[in-house]
Amino acid sequence: MNVPTMAEMMAQGKQPEVLFWVGAAGSYDDRAKKITRAFVKILQQAKVDFAVLGTEESSTGDAAKRAGNEFLFQMQAMTNIEVLNAYEVKTIVTCDPHSFNTLKNEYPELGGNYKVYHHTQYISKLIKEGRLTVEDENLKGKRLTYHDPCYLGRANEVYESPRDLIRRLGVKMTEMKRHKSTALCCGAGGAQMFKEPEKGDKDINVLRTEDALETNPQIIATGCPYCNTMMTDGVKFKEKEAQIEVKDIAELIAEANNL
Repeated sequence: MNVPTMAEMMAQGKQPEVLFWVGAAGSYDDRAKKITRAFVKILQQAKVDFAVLGTEESSTGDAAKRAGNEFLFQMQAMTNIEVLNAYEVKTIVTCDPHSFNTLKNEYPELGGNYKVYHHTQYISKLIKEGRLTVEDENLKGKRLTYHDPCYLGRANEVYESPRDLIRRLGVKMTEMKRHKSTALCCGAGGAQMFKEPEKGDKDINVLRTEDALETNPQIIATGCPYCNTMMTDGVKFKEKEAQIEVKDIAELIAEANNL
């Protein structure tokens, strides 16, 4: 897909306008890689001058911090900050709300000060600047509901940019009963992705999927690779995968624009 690294850019004496922070899921998880590719296509269509860190990118340390290992978090964060500051990075965009939250709110006190965008915010910005348009025919009339990722919604109060993008798709959107500030976690926050759930009556991702199913959707949209995994697993648990797709907003925009 011809994505330049910061090292390649610097070798040519160039400074991109934005660094795309891919994140662990977007780099390694086969499903999340599709989100990464969709977002890259959008950036390329909008002619954004961007780069990635490539092999120099490491975990933000989010999972370590949420699991209680502050020492490991600070080690991972300091390594990243050294790299970012050496490249004089000013603006970062990421598809992962966990990385977004950590880079935006927890890196400054360690010396990492950047303008950080979630990809839905950045795509909205590109549209407002006239650099990107969204076709509203390809998905027209599809029934859709949107799941608010915790680290995007309640942690950072980013509710409107994802919804603004969804409205541009020409879909029929129905909100779940629990949405925005009352949205229910899908279960993959706070390093929960990497452990078995505690004993209980029902897995939280199944409960959240039931919230979504009440809206009778054809598409469950979200803006987080971990939410995507949890909601997909919930749809499979309910044996609805033939009728319902779980898609990231970036994928929907890429699909709408035939990218």
